[in-house]
Amino acid sequence: MCEPKYVITIGRQFGSGGREIGMLLAQKLNIKYYDKELLAEAANNTGVSKEFFEAADEKSPGFFDNIFSYNLTYNASSFFVESTPLSPGNIYSAQSNVIRDLAEKNSCVIVGRSADYILRNHPCCINIFIHASLDDRIKRITTRKDCLSKEDAKNIAEKKDKLRAGYYNFYTDKEWGKASSYDLCINSTNLSASEVADIIIEFAKVKISTAFQE
Repeated sequence: MCEPKYVITIGRQFGSGGREIGMLLAQKLNIKYYDKELLAEAANNTGVSKEFFEAADEKSPGFFDNIFSYNLTYNASSFFVESTPLSPGNIYSAQSNVIRDLAEKNSCVIVGRSADYILRNHPCCINIFIHASLDDRIKRITTRKDCLSKEDAKNIAEKKDKLRAGYYNFYTDKEWGKASSYDLCINSTNLSASEVADIIIEFAKVKISTAFQE
C-alpha cells in the first residue's frame, strides 16, 4: 500500500473477533501478522523463558507482583544485565523493543500489547479498536470454547477486558477503548471478519495517503 513500511495496530474487546480480523487483514494485504509471536521473540532476545512473558501478557504490574521475583538468565543478546530483577517494566520494555524492531523491518498487523502507543512516533501507523455488543461477544466465545456457559463467557469477557484496560492505561497516556485513543473504532456486531477487514483496508488507504501528504 505504501513505502516506507506501514503498520496497522488492533486493540480489541475480548470476544469481538479482533484476532481473527487481524489475521484476515494481514492475509488480504499480504503482510506480516504478529500477536503472541511477540512474546516468543521478546523471550528469545532476553534469554528469559517464554512463560514469563505469557504470564505478564497484557496485565498491569500489580497483577503479577508475586511472580516477578526471579532473575533474568543472562546471555549476550539480553536487553538487561545479569541479576537485573525480572520486573513487569523490564518485560514491557523488551516487548516494546521487539515491536519497534519488527515495525521497522516489515509492513505488518500487530494485535494488542499497546502497540499503538509504542509506535506513536512511527510515520505510517494506523490504530484500530474493535468492539462488539456483549451478546455478540458471548456468542463468539461460547462458539470457540466448547461446553462454556453464557454466564461463564460473560465473566471471562469482563475479566479479560479489565486486565487489558489496566495494562493499557498503566503503560500509556491514553485510555483503553476510548475513541480518542485510536484512529478508527469499529463495532463488529453483525459483521463478518472479512467485512471488518475490508473497512479497515479502505480507511487505511485514505489515512496512509493523507499521512504522506503532510
